[in-house]
Amino acid sequence: MSDTSAPPAEAGQMSLMEHLVELRKRLIRCAIAVALGACVGWVLYPHVLHILQHPLFVLAKHKSQHVSTRFLATKPLEIFLLKIKMSAYIGVIIVMPYLLFQLWQFVSPGLYKNERKYAASFVASASFLFALGAAIAYYTLTPALLFLQSMGGGAVDFKYSAEDYVMLVVYMMLAFGAGFQFPILLVFLQLVGVLTPQQLAGFRRFAIVIIFVVAAVITPSADPISLFALAIPMCFFYEVSILIGRLVKRRRAKAARAEQTDGA
Repeated sequence: MSDTSAPPAEAGQMSLMEHLVELRKRLIRCAIAVALGACVGWVLYPHVLHILQHPLFVLAKHKSQHVSTRFLATKPLEIFLLKIKMSAYIGVIIVMPYLLFQLWQFVSPGLYKNERKYAASFVASASFLFALGAAIAYYTLTPALLFLQSMGGGAVDFKYSAEDYVMLVVYMMLAFGAGFQFPILLVFLQLVGVLTPQQLAGFRRFAIVIIFVVAAVITPSADPISLFALAIPMCFFYEVSILIGRLVKRRRAKAARAEQTDGA
């Protein structure tokens, strides 16, 4: 009976040059996908910009805040360059599932044969978590800006440039989306045997401290509201990844016992 727990033979036969060729092929496909997505993003840019402006409209309703809902452009090319950047970011978001699928296709030869079936789950869960993180960042922006603007004590009129405001929102959404990939990474490392649930559980206290430090570093707004909005879910995901790792370990042990029974 064949051993399904052994790595696929073809993975072990790939040379370094073959790995590099495979990586180049995946990168080219990703670049083409992002370029096509950016074309769509160019068309969607006005609608996305209006959505990103919504927190400003909310802040403008606060009597204690003096916020302009119109952007300030100080450079002739500022809006044009911003549209190019935003089109690229929108394109990445549109083709994100495809990019994640290409990533999985590149790393899957190093997995066990019976673990390749997780491709759909990986793409779906990673896409969902990225969207969830971006959504939380978007809805966190209003209280975060309210906190930051309160430092002015009501004596400051706020009129943001399009570049500064929009890129802050984008970086916030990217930071939260990337942070929410944390459980995917931990589960993957457990699948390939780099980490075990016991190791993660024993490292819990240090992990919480590291999570808060990382959240503080990658949060562009540097306010406590965004920090906790990112760090607390990451701590929760840490516990979920341990639970998933234990379930996978039990399933592997059960499959191994069943195989031994069949062999006997």
